[in-house]
Amino acid sequence: MNWIAEPLTFDFMQRGLLAATLVGIVCSVAGTYVVLRGMAFFGDALAHAILPGIAVGYLAGRGSQRGLFWWAMGAAILSALGIGWITQKTKIKQDTAIGIVFSGMFALGIALISTVHNYAADLTHLLFGNILGVSSADLWLIFIFGGMVLLLNMLFYKEFRIIAFDPVLAKTLRLPDRFLNFLQLLMIAVVIVVSLQTVGIGLMVAMLITPPATAFLLTRRLWKMMVIAAILAALSGLSGLYISYFWGVSSGASIVLVATLMFIAAWGLQFVFKRN
Repeated sequence: MNWIAEPLTFDFMQRGLLAATLVGIVCSVAGTYVVLRGMAFFGDALAHAILPGIAVGYLAGRGSQRGLFWWAMGAAILSALGIGWITQKTKIKQDTAIGIVFSGMFALGIALISTVHNYAADLTHLLFGNILGVSSADLWLIFIFGGMVLLLNMLFYKEFRIIAFDPVLAKTLRLPDRFLNFLQLLMIAVVIVVSLQTVGIGLMVAMLITPPATAFLLTRRLWKMMVIAAILAALSGLSGLYISYFWGVSSGASIVLVATLMFIAAWGLQFVFKRN
């Protein structure tokens, strides 16, 4: 049992484990709708579209990383609203609007970052995650904004469920589908920024997609899918962080690899039971 207790003697590991658990739960709840509505590309694009916000925050703070969260949040919300606005105000389909906003914002971020000569060492952890660098202030931000996402999901659970499974019925019932769609986009944007430090921009979409996709193989009930996905994501975060500690592997990569192995195991079990 020493190998379980040993990492807990360090404050940074305690904060990292708590952050991994909270982020896993929030990602799973928001990611459930992403999986059901086929919005994986949106999640990936939005994770990269926050790059200019990070670059501006870095430049404005003269190398300080304290304000990066708020600048990234602003870029994520702006990108989400831009995608929703283009989709609703023009004849362009959502995947095309995502491509336009994603490529434009990502290019802007690269252009801004390229003006900083020492950006590689300072911003690399944002690309691949730095969960062991989570501070107490970061935990509060994760708790507050993650809690807001979970609360909104509870308040609009029935409406989100109808939109996810039957958009035609949503129109028949005269639900404010535009408002609800915008709200979901904003929730995903918040989740991505909240999860930024755990797995980074490059691996963010995996935590948003893989645990809910695994749960989708195991159940067809929405609330059960959310619960199973949250448990799997939390276990992925905890297991991945322990693997990172003992084997010296990148924490973000470890977490995502554990989640991927869980998906493969669930798919294998489903295949075996179908054959029997």
